Amino acid sequence: MAVITTIEDLRVLAQQRVPRMFYDYADSGSWTESTYRANSSDFAGMKFRQRVAVNMENRTLRTTMAGQSTIMPVAIAPTGLTGMQHADGEILAARAAEKFGIPFTLSTMSICSIEDVAANTSAPFWFQMYMMKDRDFIGRLIDRAKAVRCSALVLTLDLQILGQRHKDLKNGLSAPPKLTLANIANMMTKPRWCLGMLGTKRHGFGNVVGHATAVSDMSSLASWTAQQFDPALSWDDVEWVKQRWGGKLIIKGIMDPEDARLAVRSGADALIVSNHGGRQLDGALSSIAALPAIVDAVGGQIEIHLDSGIRSGQDVIKALALGAHGVYIGRAFLYGLGAMGEAGVTKCLEIIRTELDLTMAFCGLTDIRDVSRDILIPGTF
Repeated sequence: MAVITTIEDLRVLAQQRVPRMFYDYADSGSWTESTYRANSSDFAGMKFRQRVAVNMENRTLRTTMAGQSTIMPVAIAPTGLTGMQHADGEILAARAAEKFGIPFTLSTMSICSIEDVAANTSAPFWFQMYMMKDRDFIGRLIDRAKAVRCSALVLTLDLQILGQRHKDLKNGLSAPPKLTLANIANMMTKPRWCLGMLGTKRHGFGNVVGHATAVSDMSSLASWTAQQFDPALSWDDVEWVKQRWGGKLIIKGIMDPEDARLAVRSGADALIVSNHGGRQLDGALSSIAALPAIVDAVGGQIEIHLDSGIRSGQDVIKALALGAHGVYIGRAFLYGLGAMGEAGVTKCLEIIRTELDLTMAFCGLTDIRDVSRDILIPGTF
C-alpha cells in the first residue's frame, strides 16, 4: 500500500473500496455541485503570513467546543449512512474520536443506533436530529439521547425539503437502497466491503426502524422518510426541542446573518455555519465565504462552528482565523472510514492534527486559541 500522507490519499483508497452508490452518496453535492466544489476551493485563495525567529516550543491545540474539552478544535460531523461506508461505521468512527480526544456526532439517519454506539463507547457523544412531522417520534428520540447521556444535541434546520442530488438519483440511492443489477455487480468488485457487511447485523437505520410508528422493517422506511421531513419547520419548533432536551443545543445549517441572530434568540449554545456539504441549495455561498458576516453579526453572543469543505489542517486554521471556534469534518473522516475502517478515521485525524500544528507554528503561534485574522494576508480572504 502507498504511504498515506493526505486526506486525498484516503479519498482515493475509499473510492476503490466502497461500492459506487455509497461512495457517491458521501462524495457529491446537489444539482451542478458548484457549492460542493466551492466549499473546498474557496479555502485555497486564503494566504498565510509566515513568521520566523519565534519560539515554537510547547505548542498546544487544546480547546473546548460547546463546553467539551477537545484535543484540537475539530469534531466529527453527523453523516447519514456512515455504516454503509464500512460495516459498523458509526461505532468505529465514534471509537476513533474517543481515543483521539475529539467530539463525535451521530446522525439520526445512521445505520448503528444511538444505543449501539453508546454500548460500544465510554465517552459521551453528540446526537444530531432532524425535525420530523411525527413529533411523538422526535420526543422519544430526544429521550433516547438523554438516556444514553449524549452531551449535546445538534439540531439540523436546513433539510426541510431534500435537495436534488443527481448522483443519488442515478445510483438508486434511497432508504433502503435499491439493489439494482448494476449496484449488485459493482458491490461484487468490492470484496473487502462485502465481507465486512456479511459479518455484521447492522444494515438498517437503527434510530428509526422499530421506533417510528409504522416503520417495523426496511421495506416500510422509504415511504415514512419521504413524508417526514417538515417543510413547516419554524423557530417555535426549535424552542420546543430546547425545552424537551434541556441540555446543550447546537443549531446546524446557518448561512445568513439574520438566521444567526434568530439562532441566538432561540437560546442555542452554538451554531454551525453549514450548507449541508453543498447537498442542499446549489449556488449558495461556501461555508467559509459565509462565515465572516455571521461572525460580525453574532460572534460576541454565541459560539460559532463551521462545517463543509474541511479537507486539511490548513482549512481548519483558516476557519479559526475568520472567527470559527471549531470545525466539523464529514467527508474527510468518511474517506478514512471507507479506506481502512477505524484505523482510517484515526489516520484522518492524525493528518489534520499534524497539518494544523505545523501551520500554526509557521504562522508564529503556539496556542490555537490565539489564532486570529492576523495570520492571514489582507486581501486574500
